[in-house]
Amino acid sequence: MVMSMTGFGRGESKTEKYSFTVEIKTINHRYLDINIKLPRRISFLEEWIRQIIKKDILRGRVEVFIKMDMHGQSESKLSLDTELVKNYNEILHTIKKELNIEEEISLSTITRFPDIIKTTENEIDSDEIKIELLSGLNSALRSLKDMRELEGRELVNDINNRLKILSGNIDIIERLSSTVEEDYRQRLKLKMEDILKSFNVQPDEQRLLQEAAIYADKSSITEEIVRFRSHILQLEGITLNSGEAIGRKLDFLIQEMNREANTIGSKSSNIEITSKVVDIKSELEKIREQIQNIE
Repeated sequence: MVMSMTGFGRGESKTEKYSFTVEIKTINHRYLDINIKLPRRISFLEEWIRQIIKKDILRGRVEVFIKMDMHGQSESKLSLDTELVKNYNEILHTIKKELNIEEEISLSTITRFPDIIKTTENEIDSDEIKIELLSGLNSALRSLKDMRELEGRELVNDINNRLKILSGNIDIIERLSSTVEEDYRQRLKLKMEDILKSFNVQPDEQRLLQEAAIYADKSSITEEIVRFRSHILQLEGITLNSGEAIGRKLDFLIQEMNREANTIGSKSSNIEITSKVVDIKSELEKIREQIQNIE
């Protein structure tokens, strides 16, 4: 199945303790480029998430957004260092006595000192988190795959329609090329007759035929037509039967078809052939733009 590199998927999962929302967005890119944004508490899972995504996506820019909520518990908890409070209190009373200070020692005074109340993160169950996050991640990947497959089918349909246009144009060029030798012989004959007429000399018919044959051989585009048709068949075969990343293969074939079209145009002096070459290059450019979105 041909896959588009453009798509979006969303997945959710939930337990009594945790809930996850996973969103994945992909766009076209020459290589696989994965960017993951997730809560700091589970940042240790980034490489694990990356490896899971690599199993499903072969090429493209991938943006992953993960949100985690903890139910019935806060991410942090507060704790009191009782011994430290007692030490501060003793020291303050010592200072008060030594300096004969009448001011009372208040709670607000003691709590200003550092490390009396500490903030620590609640422990999380990493195994439970991985199981639940995997569920949400797989759900998002399935949603993404469905969208990429749907767009992939649309791309293939468009490409195949354009391949039919290319096939029709190359057929026309082949028919036109069959008259090249005769057209050149007639033009050469008329030119020679005009030149020799003033000298009362008849043109050598055999010589004209030889010159026309030499020209036809030099301007023959048969090989280019055969190769062009071969590339069309390869493109059709790849888009129909692919089970892997094919974007680069398709791009290479389009480059080769452009090369053949340029050669046909440079060899031919027939204005109708030249016009069809322009049409072919226009269709090839449209196919190339579509291929940029195929994985």
